[in-house]
Amino acid sequence: MTVKIEDTYAEAFSGYYSEILVTARDEKWLLAAVNSATGFATSCIGCGCEAGIDRILPEGTPDGRIGATLQFWVPVWKREAVKAMESELIHRIGQSILTAPTTAVWNSTDAGVGERFDIGKKLGFFGDGFQKSDKIHGRNVIRIPRMMGEFLIEEWIGYGRGIMGGNLWFFGDSEDSALEAAEKAVEAIRAVGGVVTTFPGGVCASGSKVGSRYKSLVASTNHRFCPTLRGSVKDSRIPEDVNSVSEVVFNGVSEERVREAMKKAINAVRDSPGLIKISAGNYGGKLGRYKIRLKR
Repeated sequence: MTVKIEDTYAEAFSGYYSEILVTARDEKWLLAAVNSATGFATSCIGCGCEAGIDRILPEGTPDGRIGATLQFWVPVWKREAVKAMESELIHRIGQSILTAPTTAVWNSTDAGVGERFDIGKKLGFFGDGFQKSDKIHGRNVIRIPRMMGEFLIEEWIGYGRGIMGGNLWFFGDSEDSALEAAEKAVEAIRAVGGVVTTFPGGVCASGSKVGSRYKSLVASTNHRFCPTLRGSVKDSRIPEDVNSVSEVVFNGVSEERVREAMKKAINAVRDSPGLIKISAGNYGGKLGRYKIRLKR
């Protein structure tokens, strides 16, 4: 079966991002910390930020231990977006990483991309006056005493501007085929550094549209693309042979990285069994200025 690539585009928009490197004694405690820190951060529709794991680093970290780079994202149009980003970093690092055994936090944002927060200094107040400034592994850090040794965090955490909202939709003849295609796409995207997927397992099962018949909601289910509503809504966009649509959403530190991620994802799923069509979501150019065309 030849997979159709729809002549459309994914509409992406500008966002602030910050990337940190978390290290720990072993993979068990590293994943415990980073999975907690990136929890409840799937979509800016209802979460304080979007977050995901970029890379796992078995070696080459400042302290020589296993590490993981995490990205946190806030759209530029969010009210007081920079303050919101700083608040998310303070709370997520303070509540989910400082509290986890054996962890340390290092800045991983490219020094050339933008500004920085004094997150380490502010979290240092948890030390109640017993915290100390130090230089370790060539980096300025804050040493915070805790019941299990010390928590090290770099004084400054950088942030810059990147691209949010890259996405792909996979129309399958079954739920299994749509999910398998999405899983292949996520795996391909994860091989592109500087890009993260934010939904559980990288896959979104509930694509949304702007607005709702209920005034209290800013977004609601995209009914045109719900297979179970195909026979009951006049504006259904679901072909007869499609029974499930999966979505993969990704943010990247540059437009080039987002385009690379989309290309690798499309190439990875071309021969996926039961996949009928590849498409993407957009809002007619009203949301963001980046139009990333699938066929290109």
